[in-house]
Amino acid sequence: MSEVDRDRLIQFFTQPGTLSGLLDELPIGVAVLEQDGSILLVNGAYESLTGVDRAKVVGLRCLHSLRCDFCTHDCPVFSGKKDFPIQQVKGNIINRERKKVPVRLTVAPVFDEAGGQVGVVETVTPISGPDDYDDPEAGSYSFGKLVGKSPQMGKVFRMVPSVAQTDSSVLITGETGTGKDALAEQIHRASDRADGPFVKVNCGALPDTLLESELFGHTKGAFTGADQNKPGRFRLAHGGSLFLTEIGDLPLNLQVKLLSFLDDKTIYPLGSPKGFHADVRVIVATHRNLRAMVRENLFREDLLFRLNVIRIHLPPLRERGVDISLLQDHFLREFRHRFSKKIVGFSENATALLSAYHYPGNVRELRNIIEYAVNFCDDKHISLRHLPAYLHQDTFALFGDATESEQGETKAEPAIPPTDSVEVQGHETWEDVERRMILDALLKAHGRRGRAAKILGWGRSTLWRRMKRYGME
Repeated sequence: MSEVDRDRLIQFFTQPGTLSGLLDELPIGVAVLEQDGSILLVNGAYESLTGVDRAKVVGLRCLHSLRCDFCTHDCPVFSGKKDFPIQQVKGNIINRERKKVPVRLTVAPVFDEAGGQVGVVETVTPISGPDDYDDPEAGSYSFGKLVGKSPQMGKVFRMVPSVAQTDSSVLITGETGTGKDALAEQIHRASDRADGPFVKVNCGALPDTLLESELFGHTKGAFTGADQNKPGRFRLAHGGSLFLTEIGDLPLNLQVKLLSFLDDKTIYPLGSPKGFHADVRVIVATHRNLRAMVRENLFREDLLFRLNVIRIHLPPLRERGVDISLLQDHFLREFRHRFSKKIVGFSENATALLSAYHYPGNVRELRNIIEYAVNFCDDKHISLRHLPAYLHQDTFALFGDATESEQGETKAEPAIPPTDSVEVQGHETWEDVERRMILDALLKAHGRRGRAAKILGWGRSTLWRRMKRYGME
């Protein structure tokens, strides 16, 4: 492409009076390319969907910014074809969280007045697709990313299909790690909006000033540093669903703007008197007690009423009984496949420990525990020695024998059951487990025994006696 053609192509898509600002108003990702696939410009939706920085991808090949599996197969741009017909395909891209996202990709050539090809335009639209965590072996106990057969989860599963067919606001409550994000996405995928975008915003992840721009967008010159128009997440979610997680962290001034949108479905970008009607379903989630926040004047009561049209509560894992073993098997299948391990199950002691643990981090914590165990398991069964050390500490605390603390006070020390009565796996005993715990703590504390004792929840004298017993002084 000559410099003249290149300048003409850029002007066509950016010159005021033609498509200036239009690309950033579109709820789909758009990239303008040279004939060889080098990027000239991308719009805000493309930037949001892929996670790239528009200023840094200019000049790069589309292959390296989009990271789509179509790029290296039949893509006419990558293969150097010219004057090809418009192509629309389905594929997968890897987003900023390194997750696979199903998309619909359209590639079309751009011609000048004489009929010569001067560039390429591609559009990227997210679509519903197979779930990364779908587990065929879970059968009727699996609902998208959600897995469970307890009565509490059965109630949630029965609610989703009917909830999905409405456009009412949904409030999802539950402790951290119970699966609120997965439930919100499943509601979207089961709805008539499934082919539209599912846009997620964490209300607690950004400062107030940036959050308003992120949600509602801004116009060029709206504030210092606003050198171009930016579509907000509401506009990017047009035709789909907007999921606001941690809604309890939304500042009061933005609560007013959200309430206004729920009433008239119109958003007003920063710096613009002109509104945009956004066809968006709003789903929110929180681990906070919003009614208590209303009493403390931290959350608007009228907004709570407006959001609480449909409320779904996800119970903590410790109240779900049989779901613990179902989930541990589900995650075992996932990670042994990912890490190519030939693990067939759990030892009796490991199963007992996993069943007895209280899971303050809920399903997310259990998933992390199984991932850790599969990584370190060198046997056909996951045993106690493969589980994180803090699980053993909590278990030992149940046995408590009295010992003297550093301050001379009497406190409960996590004690070890008799080693001749508890066999871990093979030749490993509880003494082996405790020895490993001490080594792990010393490693984390960089050899400082006082710090290691605190990590273990012991007094320094207790740690010294244990180390002496095992010849570790």
